[in-house]
Amino acid sequence: MRLSIPVLCLALIATGCGRREPLVSNGSLTVVQGSSVLPPPSRSDLTAADRPALIGPLDTIEVSVFGIPELGREMQVDASGRIAMPLAGTIDARGKTAQELGDAVAAALRRHYVRDPEVTVNIKSSVSQVVTIDGSVVEPGLYPVTNQMTLMRVVASAKGLTEFARQEDVVILRTVGAQRMAGLYDIAAIRRGAYDDPPVYANDVIIVGDSPQRRLFRDLVSVSPVLAAPLIAVLQ
Repeated sequence: MRLSIPVLCLALIATGCGRREPLVSNGSLTVVQGSSVLPPPSRSDLTAADRPALIGPLDTIEVSVFGIPELGREMQVDASGRIAMPLAGTIDARGKTAQELGDAVAAALRRHYVRDPEVTVNIKSSVSQVVTIDGSVVEPGLYPVTNQMTLMRVVASAKGLTEFARQEDVVILRTVGAQRMAGLYDIAAIRRGAYDDPPVYANDVIIVGDSPQRRLFRDLVSVSPVLAAPLIAVLQ
């Protein structure tokens, strides 16, 4: 009597029926032969590329002047992006790095006859360097931006996608120069390694799910529902 295919597979489990074929190298991956352990990262892999931390309104900074402790203080940048110090006066801190602000404070002190001031500025806390995520995530809101912030990390900070989120409908809105730009991304494709997890920057707005910006891409996405690469556009 001939056995049906399912019965035959059950009978032959011990001999490997239904076993997956071994993974081999192809155009999208290279199998490391003879290795079963993922190698540790190098030191350079553990550090992100330098991304300047810029000072903005309502950030808290600490200013120290070497040899003049009475000028040192912790302060909050005001809502217009300025700070005020004795002898130095009012200084625009907005958009400067800590080093650049220190140089500006030193220049202002020199104008008031402080000889060779050595000024150090540290950013104690930042509320201006944030990214906004909205739409189909568990906890929409504002999240601080670090050197290593990426789309997937922002989504993780927002406690992940909701149950019915459309993973292919993720838009990053960004102003570059005077232009408003948008990129459409597919989180499922990023998870598969189809393309890199994109970095995000301060003032980016991330929208998961339907939105007017997402609908700008509707015709393109209907042609290719699974993005092989991000779609980038300038918004008019």
